[in-house]
Amino acid sequence: MNIYTTDKIRNVVLLGHGGSGKTSLVEAMAYLAGITSRMGKVTDGNTLSDFGKEEQKRKFSISTSVVPVEWDGCKINLLDTPGYFDFIGEAEEAASAADAAIIVVSGKAGIEVGTQKAWDLCEKYKLPRMIFVTDMDIDNASYRQVVEDLTAMYGKKIAPFHLPIRENEKFVGYINVITEQGYRWEGKEVVECEVPEYNKPNLQLCRDTLMEAVAETSEEFMERFFNGETFSEAEIRAALRSNVNECSIVPMSMGSNILCQGIFTLLDDIIKYMPSPENRKLAGVSLKTNEIFEADYDFAKAKSAIIWKTIVDPFIGKYSLIKVCSGVLKSDDTIYNKDKDIEEKISKLYVLQGNKPIEVSELHAGDIGAIAKLTAARTGNTLSTKANTIQYGKAELPVPYTYKRYKVPNKADVDKVSQSLQKMMHEDLTIKNVNDAENRQMLLYGMGDQHLDIIVSRLLNEYKVAIELSKPKVAYRETIKKKADVEYKYKKQSGGHGQYGHVKMTFEPSGDIEKPYVFEQTVVGGAVPKNFFPAVEKGMQESVVKGPLAAYPVVGVKGTLYDGSYHPVDSSEMAFKMATIQAFKKGFMEASPILLEPIVSLKVNVPDSYTGDVMGDLNKRRGRVLGMTPVGNGRQIVEADVPMAELFGYCTDLRSITGGRGDYSYEFARYEQVPSDIQEKEVAERAAKVAENNVDA
Repeated sequence: MNIYTTDKIRNVVLLGHGGSGKTSLVEAMAYLAGITSRMGKVTDGNTLSDFGKEEQKRKFSISTSVVPVEWDGCKINLLDTPGYFDFIGEAEEAASAADAAIIVVSGKAGIEVGTQKAWDLCEKYKLPRMIFVTDMDIDNASYRQVVEDLTAMYGKKIAPFHLPIRENEKFVGYINVITEQGYRWEGKEVVECEVPEYNKPNLQLCRDTLMEAVAETSEEFMERFFNGETFSEAEIRAALRSNVNECSIVPMSMGSNILCQGIFTLLDDIIKYMPSPENRKLAGVSLKTNEIFEADYDFAKAKSAIIWKTIVDPFIGKYSLIKVCSGVLKSDDTIYNKDKDIEEKISKLYVLQGNKPIEVSELHAGDIGAIAKLTAARTGNTLSTKANTIQYGKAELPVPYTYKRYKVPNKADVDKVSQSLQKMMHEDLTIKNVNDAENRQMLLYGMGDQHLDIIVSRLLNEYKVAIELSKPKVAYRETIKKKADVEYKYKKQSGGHGQYGHVKMTFEPSGDIEKPYVFEQTVVGGAVPKNFFPAVEKGMQESVVKGPLAAYPVVGVKGTLYDGSYHPVDSSEMAFKMATIQAFKKGFMEASPILLEPIVSLKVNVPDSYTGDVMGDLNKRRGRVLGMTPVGNGRQIVEADVPMAELFGYCTDLRSITGGRGDYSYEFARYEQVPSDIQEKEVAERAAKVAENNVDA
């Protein structure tokens, strides 16, 4: 592949709802650009960008892939992102590396939740964008409906650059709004034609909107516009490019991916209207001077790059996908990774075409490429040189809140599973592997149930290890509400020295559930010698690990040793410890034992129209709604305290209640008493498991 300078590069991310046609659009572009000799299909599993086995099996994108195409002397780096919400982290990474976006909308399905999320992502990263309406070859596809819906949502900035020509319900051509010229497809040729009469009123409306936008770019243009003068095509295009870059206009176009119609003009429009990296701003911090380093994708400045994604594939190896922020990166350069404090030599530079690495000698500022086998490098790291050490900010990725417990059926695979998950976590930062030692369980976190299923499937197919997912244990606690006074005598005689320990103790709430127990002694007259006090405390210490009620950790208990007796020969530390353990069991069960459950502070961000349904659902989950806060754009944040046990499966339920428009976050708040009916059920379940000697299940 040729070397391209910054002004000849376009980094374009494809965003949109799952199934809207992003991957097949990339396929059509790659075919037109001559990368492939025939177009692959998602259904056949032979597309350039969906190269993963899981993607081919499931027929949708799971991770972002880069497909660079050469067009009209420029290089367009197409970033094909997944549309499903479980993989939003991939779309976030790609948006942070892109300079512009194409939001893909299906003409048949119309505006979907993913379309709005794509728009919000563009707003977050201030990306100039275009809308491309696919599926125009389908009979009931409606371009006009998409235009109307988008205009209703986002106002006058929606500007169709092309209009469809339909004959006998068939998509046969298009009208260029700027040149007011019609075009038809005849075989593989595009032929000029007259604008049909029924298109003329709509064409006039769209053109008037565009001309107003052009007029608003300067006072001179405004004056000419009011004087009724016309603008030249070159003036219109230059003005529109500046409008697009400022995000004050969003061009709309349409076509058919499968028939490769409208793709040629889309590629042309990307070159004409989308900004090259040199039109974008980027700043980091120079760690040598502690001053702002304005990189701005300037090839003349000190070399620096950011790793925006990592690919760890058992078949093709590890690649760090980079975007060059300044300077020119060359193979054989030595780079310094500040985050890991390590210098490494770049042996080879690549551009990735799907999963196919193509070696290049250098990458200019603004270009996207890949470096193989950077051992210490992770997503978000900044690469620069020791002489000019630079640090850039990291992309904000969503936090995973959906989790399940997992077990490794084959004990010999435990280490292998851990290593495999580690590799997957380098690749996907929205996966978390947590060892919950307190509850003796391993937890796997992801963005949703589908995400977790795919992790399990990938482990099996790519890394050849199996794990089983199940419902996680809730971290209950046990405590007491009343005071109990008990005594216990531990006696054993078995020839020779016996065992004797006798304690009289009270157990009561300590009032501090942050601590498992408090131990005091008020023994008078040496009834229990001082040297046995530590043994009594040791007995309490061991007792609170698994409570007598349901084998959960005990909190907030105060034990006071006030009397007892000893035997000068048979008493031992062991005997007093055993006596305390038995006294604790007896006293705990007499002092109104209760279960405590973890409560989380939940925040649910939803559109206004769903707040009633969401609050109703939270009430069913024993939640206490604390209030609502409007956050603009017709959305509210519902705040509630909810028991952790009731949040299992909430991600899926919230999506079905809100049609995918809601999201949530939570953090641990405190422990509260469990209602008696739930306590009875939990104690009975745990008793059954203890009976099976399987309390960790």
